[in-house]
Amino acid sequence: MTSSKPQFVEERGQKVKLNNLCSRGKSSLRQKDVSNDGPYAVYGASGLVGTMASFQNAVPYVAVVKDGAGVGRASACEANTSVLGTMQALIPSEGIDRDYLLHLVRSLHLGDGFSGSTIPHIYFKDYGKLPVRLHSPAEQKRIVDIFASIERQIKVSKQQLDQLDFLVKSRFVEMFGDLKSDTNGWPIKPFETFAIIDTHMANDLTPYLDMPHIGIDSIESGTGRLSGYRTVAEDGIISGKYPFTPEHLIYSKIRPSLNKVALPDFSGVCSSDAYPILPIAGECNRVYLAEVMRSAYFLEYILPLSGRAQMPKVNKKALSGFSMPLPPIELQQQFAAFVAQVDKSRFGGMLRLLNSLSGIMHASFFSVADTD
Repeated sequence: MTSSKPQFVEERGQKVKLNNLCSRGKSSLRQKDVSNDGPYAVYGASGLVGTMASFQNAVPYVAVVKDGAGVGRASACEANTSVLGTMQALIPSEGIDRDYLLHLVRSLHLGDGFSGSTIPHIYFKDYGKLPVRLHSPAEQKRIVDIFASIERQIKVSKQQLDQLDFLVKSRFVEMFGDLKSDTNGWPIKPFETFAIIDTHMANDLTPYLDMPHIGIDSIESGTGRLSGYRTVAEDGIISGKYPFTPEHLIYSKIRPSLNKVALPDFSGVCSSDAYPILPIAGECNRVYLAEVMRSAYFLEYILPLSGRAQMPKVNKKALSGFSMPLPPIELQQQFAAFVAQVDKSRFGGMLRLLNSLSGIMHASFFSVADTD
């Protein structure tokens, strides 16, 4: 079933409601229903979760995370696939390009402003409240092509960053060896001797309104790169958050297998789904600690302690029970200096520029704040 064919307006596009451009697809599967006995892909919030012998949606569509920490995140799904019940399948109406719908949905930041009684949640009825701009099919294609070009450039920049990340990891092993076997014989120190879980919550966010608000979705898995964040005021934050500084690292305590450890070079506040961690000066360098916490050594310790199969989570007790080999601080600082030199060679500036350009283009094409 699809909505009636929309009426198109050339140039800047007609203002309509989002639910005029799509209908609700099927998304009733649970993870335990995924039988892995067929060729048809099933997707969840984290990507491909398995296969089935049948499928729920026969046409290309947009899947939006409707529950939990990633609420509002949108991705493109191909025909003859299915999504879990934690996702909302949006079927494009006649005359609506699937990738155009994808970029339109992403421009709306759907995770902002919707919440259930316990966890964030978006209902399909919410789409009827959202004004958007509808462009002609020719303009839709032009917009999709522009974003495709930006995304290709972002992919190349990320590949270059990945090569530098590999260089850093190789240097870490060269300097510190295998942490598990501790071949260098460095003392194994408990967490409390080298870092503090600095969770003093700021309930009055007035001093932080113009500072960045880091949600865990802004932290890239594995690398810790930060992107897509906004200020406290822009996000309309009203609940308490954890302040951090450039001396902290930020560790996502939700789904620890995603391995999200960030090193901000600015001050701000982070989601209560993360821990700001402050290394103890003279004992532990935060660059060394971040690399350890991104390693298999740390994951092997923390994953069995995260529990809660539906939403694995690390508590303070588990994190504070971690111990690690602690090399001399001078050696840690040498590693940090090497990382700083690598950072000078990074294409991160280009990546940030491209991500910023993507955001500007979203606002340019889809904003309804202006008057006709």
